[in-house]
Amino acid sequence: MAYRRVATLRTAQAFREHLADLGVELPFDEDVSAAADAPLAQPYRLPGGQVIGNRWAVLPMEGWDALPDGRPSDLVFRRWRRFGMSGAKLIWGGEAAAVRHDGRANPNQLVINETTLPDLIALRGALVGEHRAAFGRADNLYIGLQLTHSGRFCRPDDKKRMKPWILYHHPILDRKFGVPADYPVMSDDEIVRLIGDFVAAAQLAQRAGFAFVDIKHCHGYLGHEFLGAVDRPGRYGGSFENRTRFLREVAAGIRAKAPGLEIGVRVSAFDFAPFKPGPDGVGAPEAWGPGPYRYAFGGDGTGVGIDLTEPHAFLDLLAALDIHLVCITAGSPYYVPHIQRPALFPPSDGYQPPEDPLVGAARLINATMQLKAGRDLAVVGTGYTYLQEWLPHVGQAIVRTGGADFVGIGRMVLAYPELPADSLAGRPLQRKRICRTFSDCTTGPRNGLVSGCYPLDDFYKARPEREALEKVKAGR
Repeated sequence: MAYRRVATLRTAQAFREHLADLGVELPFDEDVSAAADAPLAQPYRLPGGQVIGNRWAVLPMEGWDALPDGRPSDLVFRRWRRFGMSGAKLIWGGEAAAVRHDGRANPNQLVINETTLPDLIALRGALVGEHRAAFGRADNLYIGLQLTHSGRFCRPDDKKRMKPWILYHHPILDRKFGVPADYPVMSDDEIVRLIGDFVAAAQLAQRAGFAFVDIKHCHGYLGHEFLGAVDRPGRYGGSFENRTRFLREVAAGIRAKAPGLEIGVRVSAFDFAPFKPGPDGVGAPEAWGPGPYRYAFGGDGTGVGIDLTEPHAFLDLLAALDIHLVCITAGSPYYVPHIQRPALFPPSDGYQPPEDPLVGAARLINATMQLKAGRDLAVVGTGYTYLQEWLPHVGQAIVRTGGADFVGIGRMVLAYPELPADSLAGRPLQRKRICRTFSDCTTGPRNGLVSGCYPLDDFYKARPEREALEKVKAGR
């Protein structure tokens, strides 16, 4: 399906008119301010007194490029240094670090343990040093580490072989990813042991100098699967109280063992039924049988709609747990990427977008605004990259009107890490470096290659993986 490219919308009027044609509403400021009192330049003070220097946030990304033992490679160091030079003052997790080996999403994911701790200290230090060199100070830089277990998407030993940990049998995902009907479900005792692993990892993160840890509840990984475990019996499934018990017990353990360490949660605040390519290659929801679709946290039962009742309750729970940092995302890149990572060009194993990607971006941004309304939580919004040239215009308007507290950017940082710094300084954006969502940063890892911006980053253009990636894209 042909959708108009954002790059062709060269004026604010053209962008507004295109949104109107789509029936999409987004806050939008005609001009982006570079003044000292600009909305995106304002500091944010957390309840504990910590000051985050501006309203830009770097989102966590996995590069499939750490060393086999879980330590950061030179490629990981390069990426984190670029996070430091971005100008963003909130670094949300850097990237996901598995709390134990069997929870890795790939054999080259970061792992946090006693062996990797010195390298994680050095990794954080490299980011801080780069930021200080570029901007003269780093005391208002706020850095966290995302802690994860990948659940049903674990591939700890082989990039092509899943070794899943599941909380319940899912009628679509089991079939889609080859989980047998008799595959064992994680026991309550195993969950208790995993909670201890998260707490131990948080203690290590505090020793490494991180200001907070993110207890990951998004993108189909284990924390997110808890939220949809409506069919699981026992203490960790069924009711909302039980489905959030994992988070409550991890948070309690961190408070007891790592006092002073802040906690954040990145959550998929809504989900759809898994999609697959239709006969024309365009994504369509998979069939799940009679009755409502029960497994989408934040879903309305149709498989393609939103009900924010439970997500609102989840954010109220965060406030009750004295957790002030929340990053709002949606769905999973494994089975419904168009609601979480809107793109004009899908990855090699994906589907053509079933809607103009601006519709997907607006859905996520507007849901975040609804969840933020009336709350003092520090809310990081996501889904901005597809806005491209108009990202700062929408981001500034949202922060200015209180729709979110931070503008989070992920893929854009791979292509153009200095975008926040250029925007804050009033410099024109470098159009040739703006992410156009070619999805090579996803297609690469899906085919066993390291993640990077092969179309726009000269460093990755020159790497041997680029030739292999081109063959994959050409279907060879």
